Amino acid sequence: QLQLVESGGGWVQPGGSLRLSCAVSGGTVDSYVIGWFRQSPGMQREPVSCISNSGGRTYNVDSVKGRFTISGDRVNDIVYLHMNSLQLEDTAVYYCAAGRGFRAIEHMCAANAVGRISYWGQGTRVTVSS
Repeated sequence: QLQLVESGGGWVQPGGSLRLSCAVSGGTVDSYVIGWFRQSPGMQREPVSCISNSGGRTYNVDSVKGRFTISGDRVNDIVYLHMNSLQLEDTAVYYCAAGRGFRAIEHMCAANAVGRISYWGQGTRVTVSS
């Protein structure tokens, strides 16, 4: 059974940076599309960034383009989300997700993909405030 464990969340001031980690076990990152999603109180879970199983393609939603970068460590089966220039609206619980069967990573990094993703981590909280 694939397991995903997130870490790296915390409190940061606006404009600051954090790096989230998603450790994959029970499988390897080159077998799944891996994505980061986030959920704020009272809101639907939304996509943030995804990386292909080969690591060769990444996708970021418009609200984080130029600020967030997803990357994969294929030796240690860890996927990172590097978050820079954090804003108040980035405050959320961030979840790592793994899926298969999507024709393109953009299809997994979509709001309507949430119900079709097989594996989720427990989440790590990011709070951006002054």
